Amino acid sequence: MMQFKKGVGTFEEKMPIFAEKYNEFTEQCFKDGAISKKHKQLIALGMSIHAQDEYCMIYHTKGCLDNGCTEEELLEAISVATAFGSGAALSQGATLVQEAFREFGNTLQ
Repeated sequence: MMQFKKGVGTFEEKMPIFAEKYNEFTEQCFKDGAISKKHKQLIALGMSIHAQDEYCMIYHTKGCLDNGCTEEELLEAISVATAFGSGAALSQGATLVQEAFREFGNTLQ
């Protein structure tokens, strides 16, 4: 996660207008609305597993936990992503997401 934050920070320094607009856009996307923040994070987690985007898997696992997701909800999101992404999604979800859950889950509250 620290490597991701460092890379994004450098990008933001070099591309401040783009980064500002992108951050505004994503903040709007993840606000509570007809779909809760929690469920939006679960959707994003499933999509990141399917896309095999490791940084987003970690980021959205943290987002899920910050918004009250349980381990069971994370596992169901992995299952749904696996229905679309087959073995590749299962391998990422069964390893990286659960590892991030253990790391972040121990630091909450």
